[in-house]
Amino acid sequence: MNQKVIVIGGGPAGLMCALGLAQAGVDVTVLEKTESISYTPRAIAYAWPIFSGLEYFGVLDDMLAAGNLVDRRGWRIFSTGETVVHDHSSVAELTSRPFSLTLGQDLIGEILFKHLQRFANAKIQWGREFIGLNQSPEGVSVAVNGPDGSETYQADWVVGCDGGRSAVRKSLDLPFQGFTWPQRFVATDIHYDFAAHGWESGYLIDPVYGAVVYHLGRDDLWRVTYAEDRTLPEETAAERIPDFIRTILPGDKSFELVLHSAYNMHQRTAPTYRQNRVLLLGDAAHITNPTSGFGLMGALYDAFTLIEPLAAVTRGEVSDDILDRYSQARRQVYLELISPVSAESKRLVFDCHDPERLRWDFQLLQERQQNPAAMRRFMSVPAGLETPCLLTGKTLAEKLRDKGTA
Repeated sequence: MNQKVIVIGGGPAGLMCALGLAQAGVDVTVLEKTESISYTPRAIAYAWPIFSGLEYFGVLDDMLAAGNLVDRRGWRIFSTGETVVHDHSSVAELTSRPFSLTLGQDLIGEILFKHLQRFANAKIQWGREFIGLNQSPEGVSVAVNGPDGSETYQADWVVGCDGGRSAVRKSLDLPFQGFTWPQRFVATDIHYDFAAHGWESGYLIDPVYGAVVYHLGRDDLWRVTYAEDRTLPEETAAERIPDFIRTILPGDKSFELVLHSAYNMHQRTAPTYRQNRVLLLGDAAHITNPTSGFGLMGALYDAFTLIEPLAAVTRGEVSDDILDRYSQARRQVYLELISPVSAESKRLVFDCHDPERLRWDFQLLQERQQNPAAMRRFMSVPAGLETPCLLTGKTLAEKLRDKGTA
């Protein structure tokens, strides 16, 4: 007998999970506290290995059409202007799409929501703020605050996708183990023509003026994300933006600030991503500083990993023990790849206080340009975010090929 799944949180990770479950024939309801898909400057980048999963679930073409394709990525030392640029030519033999994608969270959310609306067995309830849940051997009762007051939903399984401050995780009394960085990030969307000054999407390296600078693909709209001391008042972050931006801009210092978002950075994970009939996914399960772009990509890979095992459990095809394997596998990816790679990326861009270490780091970037094998390994690191299918052991690329020949 088909069972019902409730997804708490209508961000990209929650919508991706809901879409995959709906495609698998599972009745799924998304409960989201906001009234609609909202936009804040956060994650934007998707590396080429994730395209197989996005294509498998049918959303890649729309994402490519809506986003900005990026073939080149630069590293620029702020103090000297020295620049290294990497392109994707080294992975051209591995993929038919040797590039990365830049796409705002609101746009991927809109795409996933559009696809989700095509399924009669899926619905999203806006304006529902999670209050708590009660589990029994037979199911889960979920309480929310809705437009007309308190509401209760019944489900067989619940997936918490409600972000780093996850109320679902807190309701399970699960700690969020790890640490908070001494800096906060300030993400800004600005109008400025970096390309006219020879800048590529990529990284500005400096212990004071380090930044992640990416073209958002809309005319001259760029994302500039920088770090500031967390002891500074967050409510006055906007007042400090102009001085920082004008300091790093090449050429004309005139720019237009469109949006900004200030947030603390963490390296944290729950000790388990499953408690009985409740599962955690994305930032609700683990959170990282976003320098490497592994936050949202890791969350999407969580969804890719969970969808088919959970669907199989709801159909009674496999034991729910497989969901413990989901928890173990995704936590291992966080501990062994997402967190250490993200921390190392942050060190290079924002914490490069040692000139000798910076010179060594920059030399590695330069040498990689002349070594295709080394470049291919480097450009393929995001492939390690994937957990092969827990049902078949196949990768998403293999499953996509099977799907195409079915």
